[in-house]
Amino acid sequence: MEYYERKEKQVELQKKIQSSNLLNQSRLKILKTREDLLKNLMEEARQRLSQITKDKPKYKKFMEGLITQGLFQLIEAAVVLRCKQEDVDIVKESLPAAVQQYKEATGNDVSISIDTDNCLGNDV
Repeated sequence: MEYYERKEKQVELQKKIQSSNLLNQSRLKILKTREDLLKNLMEEARQRLSQITKDKPKYKKFMEGLITQGLFQLIEAAVVLRCKQEDVDIVKESLPAAVQQYKEATGNDVSISIDTDNCLGNDV
């Protein structure tokens, strides 16, 4: 009788182990799918960004939005901005509109200087 009870417990334990393994495999599959989707999304964003940089009016508007967003995150009176060397001119053109948007939204003045001595690399 004990023999059959042990065998029954072993079978139940094997079922639990198998169920746990299947659950873990499905979780790993979901994580892998999520990772692949995020990689694809990042690649698409890089491609779109590289296309935006070729269209100066769109790129300027994009920069204004990024700078304004950064100002909202920082909420500081004085900000030092770093950008790629090739973007310095367009950033300078974008600053007045970004500062104006920030001032209209918050009522606060902000002073922005561009750090041209420590520009970001081209891999950004």
